[in-house]
Amino acid sequence: MKVQAQAYTFLLTTVLLLISGLRVHAVHYDHSVTTECLVEPKRAQYGGGIMVNPGFDQSLRGWTVNGKGVIEERISKEGNRFIVARNRTHPLDSFSQRIQLEKAKLYSFSAWVQLSEGTEIVSVVVRTNRSELVRGGHVIAQHGCWTLLKGGIVANFSSSAEILFESQNTEVELWVDSISLQPFTKTEWRSHQDYNIERVRKRNVRLQILHTNETALEGTTVLINQTRPGFPFGCSINHHILTSKDYQNWFASRFKYTTFTNEMKWYSTEIKQGEENYTIADAMLEFTKQHNIRVRGHNIFWDNPTQQPIWVKSLSSEELRKAAEKRLNSVVSRYKGELIAWDVVNEDLHFSFFEDKLGQNASAEYYSKAYKLDQKPIMFMNEFNAIEYSGDQAVIPEKYKKKLEEILSYPGSEGISVGIGLQGHFVSGQPNLAYMRCVLDSLATTNLPIWLTEVSVDKGPNQEDHLEDILREAYAHPAVEGIITFSGPAIAGFKDMQLVDENFHNTPVGDVVDKLLNEWKSESVQAKADSTGFVDVSLFHGDYDVTIIHPLTKSSTKLNLSVKKHAPQDIVQVHV
Repeated sequence: MKVQAQAYTFLLTTVLLLISGLRVHAVHYDHSVTTECLVEPKRAQYGGGIMVNPGFDQSLRGWTVNGKGVIEERISKEGNRFIVARNRTHPLDSFSQRIQLEKAKLYSFSAWVQLSEGTEIVSVVVRTNRSELVRGGHVIAQHGCWTLLKGGIVANFSSSAEILFESQNTEVELWVDSISLQPFTKTEWRSHQDYNIERVRKRNVRLQILHTNETALEGTTVLINQTRPGFPFGCSINHHILTSKDYQNWFASRFKYTTFTNEMKWYSTEIKQGEENYTIADAMLEFTKQHNIRVRGHNIFWDNPTQQPIWVKSLSSEELRKAAEKRLNSVVSRYKGELIAWDVVNEDLHFSFFEDKLGQNASAEYYSKAYKLDQKPIMFMNEFNAIEYSGDQAVIPEKYKKKLEEILSYPGSEGISVGIGLQGHFVSGQPNLAYMRCVLDSLATTNLPIWLTEVSVDKGPNQEDHLEDILREAYAHPAVEGIITFSGPAIAGFKDMQLVDENFHNTPVGDVVDKLLNEWKSESVQAKADSTGFVDVSLFHGDYDVTIIHPLTKSSTKLNLSVKKHAPQDIVQVHV
């Protein structure tokens, strides 16, 4: 018997969403992810969507064998029916169902999987009518309980296709149940984003204007102007900003958050062993201080062996240990209290330079030591391909979570603040927003801050449209707490993601960034208090200057207002 989903899981639920003045009838997107391995699987999300016989209540109807091997239906002791693939000889030997994809639609996938023995990665694969294999999601499945596999694909053309399952270990049987594939139109997908933005990026604020004798002051004019965004949406900078006044003015007029592309990295600050030089990084940090711009530290170490200072590559293990200790103490102590985040060991899921040289706990040790030196910044993992490429099994959510557990469980790491950094370097072409959303859903279960740290899109047709799609998807997701793009002006050497040309005129990509910066902040508000003295407004999170103008004397009262995501927003009473 399948377990009924939680009440908050909206299966085949429809909602009316107000979008740009139009009422859009859309299937509600289900963000829920079950991280526990369950004795019995839950029912299929969205009732299975377009899948035929998703819960195998009709034996194997709609399902056929893929490749060699045998498929069969089994029934658990509790009476639950599921499909099994056995006697497999190829990773894709499993079961399949033919579906019809529609161009431009986004498809959310889910299934519950189990193995006959051991622990292995199981993937969902879509085989197009051109025999192209598109991997849409992965999970680490195990024996003895059911694990949720959640994923997604975007259809670039209309055609028939097949849903398959893949496991590299052909010795194990694949057990699968409660399979769902739910299509969404672009309009529906955008409606989910707009709904979430209203829900998680804004708050209703109520001001009450009163006389000093506590009676309501009707007709008072209230002016509200946003002075700083509450959501960090920033852009990288590099050393060229130190020598270009135009670059400085352009950047400071737009952004309040940044990351230095290379200037804090080890290979920049210690080109020769023992000769540290922080001159450029110090000057860039001074610029950010002057303009009240907050900085993410990038990075203390990089686990990629090709991205070390040249002299580091020839060090013995003991020499490396001493050099790395010196590096960590130097850079973290130098910028103590100045940064909001550190990328501690960059890309330590894809690479293992320090682990190979110093032992498997090297990364965890550096997170712990960095935190002890400076407890202000959040200590981030920072990886590529987690959201931008669905075929990379090195950075699936379960592996991210496992690495985070290793960091947090390392002796001395109690109380450390860690975060999830997703670089977001997308190739040209349509991004797989359905996969991106499901990864964010899964990582959100950690309850840790998630940032997109280095967003870029390669040059190609519709680059600006794809960038906007990615930024909207990230901003709308409730778990994302910040976005930094790796982009900038042409004079600074940015080639793929130029926001402005040599004359600081916007490129199409720059137009997108400016549009979203303006869209995601509150316009200036002018309102009149009603007969009870109240003014009600909906505001984006952030800091505001509020001016209250007395209806008779025209005298003004000023105050600062901070609209935050988590802080209780009671009635703000103002006496004039």
